[in-house]
Amino acid sequence: DTLNAKAAVYAVGEYLEMTGLDIPLFVSGTLVDQSGRTLSGQTGEAFYASIRHSKPMCVGLNCALGATHMVPFVERLSKAAECFVHVYSNAGLPNAMGGYDESPSDMAAGNEVFFKNGWVNMVGGCCGSTPPHIKAIRECASKYQPHKLKDVGRPKMWLSGLEDLIVDDVHNHLGMPFLNVGERCNIAGSIRFKKLMMKGDYATAMDIAKKQVEDGAHVIDINVDDGMLDGMAAMQKFVKIAVTEPEIAKVPFMLDASKFDIVMAGLKWCQGKPIVNSISLKVGEELFKEQATLLRKHGAAIVVMAFDEDGQAASESEKVRICKRSYDMLVNEVRFPPEDIVFDPNVLTIGTGMEEHADYGVAFINATKTIRELCPFAKISGGISNLSFGFRGVTKIRESIHSVFLHHAILESGMDVGIVNAHEMLAYNEVDTDIREVCEKLVMNLDPEATEEMLELTKKEKAAIEARKKGDTGPKVVQKSWRKEVPKKRLEHALINGISQYVEEDVEEARLECARPLEVIEGPLMDGMNVVGDLFGSGKMFLPQVIKSARVMKKAVAYLLPFMDKEKRENMIAKGLDPDDVDEDDDSNFAGKVLMATVKGDVHDIGKNIVAVVLGCNNYKVYDIGVMCSCEKILEKAKEYNVDVIGLSGLITPSLDEMVTVAKELSKAGFKQPLLIGGATTSKMHTAVKIAPNFFNAEHPVIHVLDASRSVTVVSSLLNQNKTDYVNDLEEEYDEMREDYYAGLEDRNFLTFEEAKKEKKAIDFDAVPPAPVPNKLGITVIDSVKLADVVPYIDWNPFFQTWELRGRYPNRGYPKIFDDKHVGSEAKKLFDDAQDMLKEIVANKSMWLKGVVGLFPANASEDGEDVDVFESEGDREAGKIAAKFCMLRQQAEKESDDPFLSQADFIAPKGYTDHIGFFAVSCFGCDALVQKYEAENDDYSKIMAQALADRFVEAFAEYLHREIRLDLWGYAKDECLDEADLLKIKYDGIRPAPGYPSQPDHTEKATMWDIVKVQESAGIELSESLSMMPAASVSALVFAHPDSEYFAVGQVGKDQVVSYAERKKMDLEKCERWLSPILNYDRD
Repeated sequence: DTLNAKAAVYAVGEYLEMTGLDIPLFVSGTLVDQSGRTLSGQTGEAFYASIRHSKPMCVGLNCALGATHMVPFVERLSKAAECFVHVYSNAGLPNAMGGYDESPSDMAAGNEVFFKNGWVNMVGGCCGSTPPHIKAIRECASKYQPHKLKDVGRPKMWLSGLEDLIVDDVHNHLGMPFLNVGERCNIAGSIRFKKLMMKGDYATAMDIAKKQVEDGAHVIDINVDDGMLDGMAAMQKFVKIAVTEPEIAKVPFMLDASKFDIVMAGLKWCQGKPIVNSISLKVGEELFKEQATLLRKHGAAIVVMAFDEDGQAASESEKVRICKRSYDMLVNEVRFPPEDIVFDPNVLTIGTGMEEHADYGVAFINATKTIRELCPFAKISGGISNLSFGFRGVTKIRESIHSVFLHHAILESGMDVGIVNAHEMLAYNEVDTDIREVCEKLVMNLDPEATEEMLELTKKEKAAIEARKKGDTGPKVVQKSWRKEVPKKRLEHALINGISQYVEEDVEEARLECARPLEVIEGPLMDGMNVVGDLFGSGKMFLPQVIKSARVMKKAVAYLLPFMDKEKRENMIAKGLDPDDVDEDDDSNFAGKVLMATVKGDVHDIGKNIVAVVLGCNNYKVYDIGVMCSCEKILEKAKEYNVDVIGLSGLITPSLDEMVTVAKELSKAGFKQPLLIGGATTSKMHTAVKIAPNFFNAEHPVIHVLDASRSVTVVSSLLNQNKTDYVNDLEEEYDEMREDYYAGLEDRNFLTFEEAKKEKKAIDFDAVPPAPVPNKLGITVIDSVKLADVVPYIDWNPFFQTWELRGRYPNRGYPKIFDDKHVGSEAKKLFDDAQDMLKEIVANKSMWLKGVVGLFPANASEDGEDVDVFESEGDREAGKIAAKFCMLRQQAEKESDDPFLSQADFIAPKGYTDHIGFFAVSCFGCDALVQKYEAENDDYSKIMAQALADRFVEAFAEYLHREIRLDLWGYAKDECLDEADLLKIKYDGIRPAPGYPSQPDHTEKATMWDIVKVQESAGIELSESLSMMPAASVSALVFAHPDSEYFAVGQVGKDQVVSYAERKKMDLEKCERWLSPILNYDRD
């Protein structure tokens, strides 16, 4: 990130100064996605502003994006930079298989916009580019003129946080006449901030900083000066935390301290261009110049106090003299950029009653004007709160004094910067007339009685404050206005807002007003649900809200059902018909009928449940036939219910092959309904390439549905009478994807299996020996861990993904998602509901954890492709293998010299004492809770319980892996990591799950279940597709060697699959079926 770049350019500068060399400096940055920001969150312009002081010959962008995606960012950087500009784009974006598809001519064409517009001087290629690509780009570039250096114009102060901030005359006229520096993160400016710093409560202190930015501060002042505080440690910690908070770090910092080493402690952690407050001549000329030189090399702007060896300047003439002396020294001797100098001529307290203080305001205002004339491009600042210190405790009076003072200092004298409380800034015309008149006299020293007049106003204001306090009787209880509406309106409101508290009484009132119970459903209930559907479809309502609305709807319908059944029976009897001979499936009032199923062998259904609820909320009748549904059951129920759409869901990779089977059988049986594919393991590419060709249906396609939010649009489009264009567009898109996929296979090169084996990761087990012998070999049942034990290990990010709540940069992850303007409020409500249910589950013990760990001697097999596991050390010596774990190796060609990895590489060969671990864990009890909530028509709580069960078991896995490292195995007994570090995988070793990228074969789970006795020990079963039951389960292999790493096997060739099948003693066709998603060839 930029902090590293700043350290690098500082080091280069020091080296060049030391050696006397003059070598051009090029600086290149990477914008990681279409937000146009670096990995640490800076815009391109902010990145340039942060390193601009190093005077690079060339600055530019490289990697992460293809040329077409870099266009707006290169254009902006080209317009901003005062030096030459370069760009090295990728050959497009990575495709589904991890490669790059742009040909040399494509890449050259994408880069041409940079040349045509004269934005760059130097161009090249990054990921995916080859010599032919560079040749094509060179030929294209040769037709155009390079970027011309622009006239930089008047010097300007260019600060940066995550975003840049330019302060010059032009920008001032555009609406920034004054730079507000927020003062509330200053111990001298905020008692609350001081208390938080003394307690070490940095999290709450961050809230103060955020509030300052929200209230309009352009820069945040940070001051931790206090005799009882370790200033260096406090400054460093505050800045380190603040730079990770985008809402704070987006603005530049002012690092404020009386000790220079405290300033430097903060400066070295600040990735942007900050202001340092302050230095002065009171330390003497030599130290003053030394400090200024160091700050210049670090790229900071500086505040210079009007203070010299004789003391602080109070009079106008002294302020001017000291500032002019400092300016000449800085500009002429230190070579400090004049635009980065901010003078503080000392705002001193007025209204004290002492005659010599009366002119302090006027002295500052007049001195400001003169200093600006004598010191070109320098800025003027001041700590405004000092001015009214004598009136502390009376906010209205202090704000008024500040407003009048700033009116004169800014508009008449050109003051640029002020350290203020941004929240309490008062505009000049907002000051009460009577108070403003007295403020004018006081600030401009127009009347010797002004202080007395101000004291009188202060007394009145204090009296008013006390009166307001006495008259404050506390908050009044106000009846909710919507409860005063008629029943139909109340029901609509309850549905839209997900309020189930009054649903039965409101439904009953509405029923009594209607001729038939069905009218309540067709009227206010459907009216409300239609609004919900529209809001969700337009992105103005979020999934948790929709699920809550569904809960209200279901409870309302459940209340009405007995009345509707009674009415139906009475009508049948009146017609002389048998009331027990009733067609239960009256679907005439629905928009369509949808069958939903999780395919055979897969037990995961939370995503399917969410889609079912969303479709139900949009007036589709959903037949959810559950999990582990065989192909025969799906066909049978689709026919029985005469559905309009069939939806298949799955989480594990074997489900992909099962979906292909279902598609084939549906096609054979002549089903013409559209087939929807969804689930975590599915993708649009797999759907287009593997499933769609097996579903021969001219009328309806197979379509991949990314998430619940897309399901309604897809289904309504497919069931629309004018669907032809939509279907044709889908078919055309999938045809193109298939062509691209197979063309990509032809273009992508693979090593033979033998070649890949020769390029394996060769760990030196002599230099870095295997981990020590585990403290507890064999099988250990884990049944004493409580839910409360694992709560601190919960990673909440997947929880919000389950509910399809996605924050936007810079508030993507937990807990920053709560600050997102789009989803933050709903995310916080959802999280609070989750905490309530979590506490209830923990208290009632309605879910519980159980697991098993196995630690065994192990060695890589003789050929280095598998791992031989032994039950004891004696068995190892005797060569008695208890289990063989077969591994897969990468074969796709790499552009670098990286090895071709297999998990077998991480285990030492025969002759070394190495070991391997396994564990399987589960969260039990969720199924019973789900059944309870289903009986209560509470989809929201049902899905919440499933989501929490997933979080509990994942946290249990993290907790148990830590226990393995520290105790059961004990290879990292000195590890000292907090929960956040654990989630960032900062420990030694890995815990890959069988069936996932590092070993994408689920059949190895069966091997683990056998040697560790998982079902017998922990009660976790495997389905026929090797999905774990209960669904909230996690299993993993444990590798301890520090050189072990996570990776993806990717696609493999038939030569490896043949070898793999032989080593597993498995029929080749069966093996290919299990490995179907990763084959680089078509097994059909």
